[in-house]
Formats: sequence, structure tokens, C-alpha cells
Amino acid sequence: MTFEDEALVALLTALKARNYRFVTPTNDTHRLVSWRLFQGSHHTLRDIFGWTRPFRDGDVEPQILALMRKAGILIQRGHRLTSALRVASVGDDLFLHSAYPPRAKDAVFFGPDSYRFADFIRAELGHANRVVDIGAGAGVGGLVAARVCPGAAIVLTDINPEAVRLARINAATAVVSAEVMESDGLAKVTGAIDVAIANPPYLLGSGGRTYRDGGDLLGARVSLDWAKAAMARLPAGGRLLLYTGSAIVEGHDRLRTELEGLAAADGAALRYREIDPDVFGAMLLHPAYRRVDRIAAVGAVLEKAGNAASA
Repeated sequence: MTFEDEALVALLTALKARNYRFVTPTNDTHRLVSWRLFQGSHHTLRDIFGWTRPFRDGDVEPQILALMRKAGILIQRGHRLTSALRVASVGDDLFLHSAYPPRAKDAVFFGPDSYRFADFIRAELGHANRVVDIGAGAGVGGLVAARVCPGAAIVLTDINPEAVRLARINAATAVVSAEVMESDGLAKVTGAIDVAIANPPYLLGSGGRTYRDGGDLLGARVSLDWAKAAMARLPAGGRLLLYTGSAIVEGHDRLRTELEGLAAADGAALRYREIDPDVFGAMLLHPAYRRVDRIAAVGAVLEKAGNAASA
């Protein structure tokens, strides 16, 4: 780790010692709440690291401010400062992710999907020997898997170098031994994989932002490509836990149909359910979504036939 990375680990550790908690909401909610007029000069850690509100030097205790300076995340805006990174909490773990608004191409996403993904893993993971989190982002999937299966080897991959950096810092702060690598999907992952997990982007027309761009098929392309890549690598009894979104067109879920075909071709079992029937409703204003009823958050578990690797 670099000097700045080590300072970020120390910063997260200091925030954890102060019982910092913040649930990162949708961008729409964040925009509404962050522009509210707050009276007085007092700023909490949640204001600074959660809501990305501007503050002055004296608003933060010296230790926290010093760590922010060492980490290089202080941004000067006139007479005030803001943090270049946000901090979210999932259970007892803290996660660095991109500051609001996350408009950069290499922004590292965190939001309601992260919490639904975490819940999906808790519900479905069961036993695992080696878990690979494809497109790990800030690392929430892999670190939740480590909490569910303390003995499992954890691999975090992402094509975005900034995501790899933050995932490594988040894992170090959580004291989780994880192999973290820059990789396009599973391209650089070697060795056996008995469980793959993924929360791919699933929206169309996302302005080039890697964390949102799900490709064609109304945003389902990346989900299908990752599912195919995982199934090609999994052994008999291996599983893919896929949390993603699907555009429902006139009552038809094409992603489900495609995954059913993939499962049949691989001799795998598929369990598929809607986790939230209506997310990112504003996307329906996009011309490409003119025939879409809604976008559903879905969870799919594909399991290859045969005995599990641990059997």
C-alpha cells in the first residue's frame, strides 16, 4: 500500500472507533437531503463522510483532519473543505467509495444495490471454499462472504483500478485476507472457484460510467457475459450467485429467459426471484426504455450438476 492508502486504513479505523455509521441512499435521495439548510456550524462525521457536506478546519477533530490530509482526500472549495471519498457502513464494516456525485467514469459505486446484494449473499451463500467477487467495486460482496464463511478464501476483481484500490483498503481495514486484482471479469483469476458472486451493472445509456453501464439488451449484456464466464469456470456443484437488474418488457423478463437457456445448456439448476420489483424508475424516461414496464432487482442462483467441491 502507498502512504496515502495506509492513511485511509487509519482513517477508517478511527471512524470505526467512533462508532461511525452511515447508510448510503440513492443519488436522488442524497441530492434532496444534502441540499437541506442546516442551522449552526456543527458538522458531524456523517455530514462530512456520508453526505459530503462542506466544512471548515475547526469542524473536525485534529486527528481525523490530519489523516484526511495524509490520505490526500481534502478538497478545497473556497473557504471550506470537502472529502473526496465517502464512507458507508454494512454491519460493523466500513467501506470507502466515491464522493457524491459519482459522475466520473471510474467512480466506485455504493448504494441501495450494495445492501440488497449483501442480503442476497447472506441468504444464499451457505458453505464455500473459495469465493470470487466479479466486478467487486468497493468489495462489499466479498467482505460479506468472508463474514458468512470465515474460512473461505476471498478473491476481489474489478476492471477499474480505483475500485481495486478502495477494495484493498476496505479489506485491510476489515482485517479480511483477500486477493485483490485488476481483472476484466475472471480473465486473470487462476485456480479453482467453487462459488462466484457478482453484482454487475445493469442500466443502459449510463454516460460511460463503468459502474452503471450494463451494455446492450437493455443493460443485461454484462450480467449474461459474467454468468457465462462463471459457468465456464465452475466445477460440478459450483455455484454462481448473481444479483442484478432486469428490464421487464410488456411482462416479459428476457434476462430470466436467457439464464434459463444458459442453465439448460450447462446442465445446471436455476433459482430466480425478484428482490425488488421496481428500481431506477427514472430510467424509463430514456428513449430505449419506451416499451419497458419496469426495472426489477433480481437474484439468480445457478448451480452446476454434480457433487459440490467440498463434498
